[in-house]
Amino acid sequence: MELMFLGTGAGVPAKLRNVTAMALKLLEERNAIWLFDCGEATQHQIIHTTIKPRKIEKIFITHLHGDHIFGLPGLLGSRSFQGGTSALTVYGPKGIRQYIEVSLQVSQTHVKYPLEIIEIEEGTIFEDEQFLVETLLLDHAVPSYGFRIIEKDKQGTLDAPRLLTEGIPPGPLYKRLKDGETVTLEDGRVLHGRDYLGPDQKGKVICILGDTRPCENAQMLAKNADLLVHEATFASGSEDMAYDYFHSTTTQAAELAIAAEVRALCLTHISSRYGKDKWNELVAEARSLFPSTTIAYDFKEISIPYNREEDEKTY
Repeated sequence: MELMFLGTGAGVPAKLRNVTAMALKLLEERNAIWLFDCGEATQHQIIHTTIKPRKIEKIFITHLHGDHIFGLPGLLGSRSFQGGTSALTVYGPKGIRQYIEVSLQVSQTHVKYPLEIIEIEEGTIFEDEQFLVETLLLDHAVPSYGFRIIEKDKQGTLDAPRLLTEGIPPGPLYKRLKDGETVTLEDGRVLHGRDYLGPDQKGKVICILGDTRPCENAQMLAKNADLLVHEATFASGSEDMAYDYFHSTTTQAAELAIAAEVRALCLTHISSRYGKDKWNELVAEARSLFPSTTIAYDFKEISIPYNREEDEKTY
């Protein structure tokens, strides 16, 4: 599981930061990509990556401000032109259906794949045998949602070395044991599959927040997450301005990370008022409170390992 930032700026495109979009790469888990927000020129950003639009299975829109949705009609159309035929679902606040349908209708863009549009409310918006996605409203000038992406726990691995030492060679029997079956061998021994499985592998949790002031719902969504992606539109010391514009500062993001007891924090949605020479200062402000903090930049990629004891440098 990897998260790639396709755009990390706030409000308008800038030379070094495009507007917001993130790609959660679930290629090993489900051979698919989930997109979070789709600001202007997101498909241009994708051209510079290995991401294939036809692999995009779901698009989650945090809110309907232009810097988060203006790239959506173009991407939907291009996905069809480029041979995408698999179904795609767009999740977003009320109004996202009208925005997409009118954009495609007026431009006479006809997609050649099943397109489902779901206007979301608070609660569970998606669940299957692998993942659960929950959402809550945040505190912004328009309805803005945060997403908690929960990977369900995976079954423990089969202890093949133990089976070999017990004289049981690899074969179809291993699969039956891995499936938890009870198996009787030719010599009369009875093996219970559960006795040969390691502990369940804890699933990962990622929290991706839309634009917001600090609020209780953000903390609830982020609780114990492996990775929290939080906007940091303004530097520390600009709390009044952040409040007036319904945004957060670097230290407010760090304070939330502490309160929610997350494993790692990544700052994004950086105002264009802060040039590259200021980025280290921004991340240092957050690190002064929450050391496991990084700052996003366009095309930055974060790998989220399973083992919580693995090298923190992956963040």
